[in-house]
Amino acid sequence: MNNSMYTATFGLNNFQKAIDVESHNVANVNSDGFKPSDARISDNGDSVSAHNRVADDNGSLKSQTDISKEIPDQMIAQNATALNV
Repeated sequence: MNNSMYTATFGLNNFQKAIDVESHNVANVNSDGFKPSDARISDNGDSVSAHNRVADDNGSLKSQTDISKEIPDQMIAQNATALNV
């Protein structure tokens, strides 16, 4: 039972990190020169981990955030969090 609770808690923390990253990207969609981050959640069998990666600079002076990607990613992270509660 303890292992199950630990795994669920660890998963919730990582999904929260993903929601935080997506929210940050959406909040800065109109910020000139903003480079969005991407949260990758992986499961190695024993635990779940989240890794952040900043997008490559394409030289644009405008924000590089793709809102059509950010909203679905945020919905997936929210639904995954709800499944773990």
